[in-house]
Amino acid sequence: MSALQIKLISSLEKVFLDQEPSEEALMVEGFRNEIMSFQVAYTLREQVNRMYVSLEIDSPIAAYVHIRQVEHVPVRFAAPVDSDEYYLRKNAGLYPDLLREIGPHTMRARFGQWDTLWVEVDPRGELAAGVYPVGIRLIGEDGTSVEATETITVLDAMLPPQKLIHTKWLYCDCLSDYYHQEIFSEAHWRTIENFVQKAVSGGINMMLTPIHTPPLDTRVGGERPTTQLVDVYLEKGVYRFEMEKLHRWIAMCKRCGIKYFEMAHLYTQWGAQHAPKIMATVDGEYRQIFGWETQATSPEYYAFLNVYIPAIRKVLKEEGVEQYTRWHISDEPREEQLEDYRAAREQVLPLLKDSFIMDALSSFDFYQQGTVDHPVVASNHVEKFIQEKVPGLWVYYCCSQYKDVSNMFIAMPSARNRVLAAQLFKYHIQGFLHWGFNFYNAQYSDYPLNPYLSTDGDGFVPAGDPFQVYPGPDGQPLESIRMAVTRDALQDLRAFELLAGLENRDFVNRLIDEEAGEGLTFATYPHEQSYLTRLRQKVNAAIMERVATKAGK
Repeated sequence: MSALQIKLISSLEKVFLDQEPSEEALMVEGFRNEIMSFQVAYTLREQVNRMYVSLEIDSPIAAYVHIRQVEHVPVRFAAPVDSDEYYLRKNAGLYPDLLREIGPHTMRARFGQWDTLWVEVDPRGELAAGVYPVGIRLIGEDGTSVEATETITVLDAMLPPQKLIHTKWLYCDCLSDYYHQEIFSEAHWRTIENFVQKAVSGGINMMLTPIHTPPLDTRVGGERPTTQLVDVYLEKGVYRFEMEKLHRWIAMCKRCGIKYFEMAHLYTQWGAQHAPKIMATVDGEYRQIFGWETQATSPEYYAFLNVYIPAIRKVLKEEGVEQYTRWHISDEPREEQLEDYRAAREQVLPLLKDSFIMDALSSFDFYQQGTVDHPVVASNHVEKFIQEKVPGLWVYYCCSQYKDVSNMFIAMPSARNRVLAAQLFKYHIQGFLHWGFNFYNAQYSDYPLNPYLSTDGDGFVPAGDPFQVYPGPDGQPLESIRMAVTRDALQDLRAFELLAGLENRDFVNRLIDEEAGEGLTFATYPHEQSYLTRLRQKVNAAIMERVATKAGK
């Protein structure tokens, strides 16, 4: 008997070092352009400290198989004290999250601990439909081995392109800080592009564009490192702009597969009371010309915007992306800041004629009073917007959405992350926003952090909320389980859209609700991961039935 023990488990299960995984039956099937995943958990049967392990893949489709190690990361702030019970754990400890490439001598088995491999099969639109075995063999340094085989079913259809507009905010300054690269140096540009490519691979198709340093998560009176694509010159009282970096940014994003662009907010966060940080070369001297000391509606800032915004729109037109551009006034304004927000918005409306303006908020009154045309609504406040049939709805979640609704904190089950797709489809949500693709700072960006040591922004948000990718070697991002599961959710969404096109949306919604056992909402949904598996089985079967009928088979 081998000293090793092995189990095949669902990609929806998070395996802790001290907890034996379940024996849940797997369903690994997907379409010809859909990434399918499962996990391999392993441990030592014998009472020895550790054993080096090597890996072999035995499969006719081995070239389409990618395996990474699941690594555990420190979690201190797992969940708020008044959170619900739909968490895996709430105590501090090591939690599975990081997906790291397997290197020489990096795999070890340990007695009394469960380690995990993350296995993905990507047909890349090349594999023929069929059933394929994927054998995983682990070989211990003692020469013994253990193996298990998973069956992968590739269905003979293709998922349609993603309709959902999806953005997670990328922070260039955090990359500069972590990698010690000068902002917008050639090395920094390469790192930025690596992270944009990774974002696109995870279903992100809109990119926050730092025309000026984004006024986000910054303490009042504080500042973040300058990441400003537009070079501003003020010469004898006249503004001039150089747009080379903005052109380069747009070209880079398009090259990576980004379709939509959101401009950095034109006013400060939480109320639009001040101008963002704007740097300029003034008669030969490089210095800050606007910031916290500047009132949002000051004549000086208004005069600047009157030439700044048209200059940017000219570049967007030249690049052919203006119709795919979204503008922001201020992030998360509160009801008591209504008048400040309205004043800032009215100031720029003439300059943004025919443009799409959207902002994250929670108050229906804000929308009802006509202050925000395109609200991005917190998921725990969206029901009122749905009831009122607000068109073109967007949704977001962040640290405040920790009770009842879906989210992707490290301490949450993966099913709580992936169920988002059913919610987005049922309520015909047009876009989804999350604030942290790679926020590696403490609260208010007071100081940078090492994300491998602090997954919770040094305790200001639940672990996992600030970022979905880790900064890997050579400027390359490393995925988290949460990013991979979000990609799976977006694939679910595309499958729902495919079936809706073959049948209708009501038919798909009935499947979603019937399998849930009750009407699914953003706050009410099944908590067992088998719901998602069963739902995809039914959706896949319905698609294949209609594809066969259409083909006359």
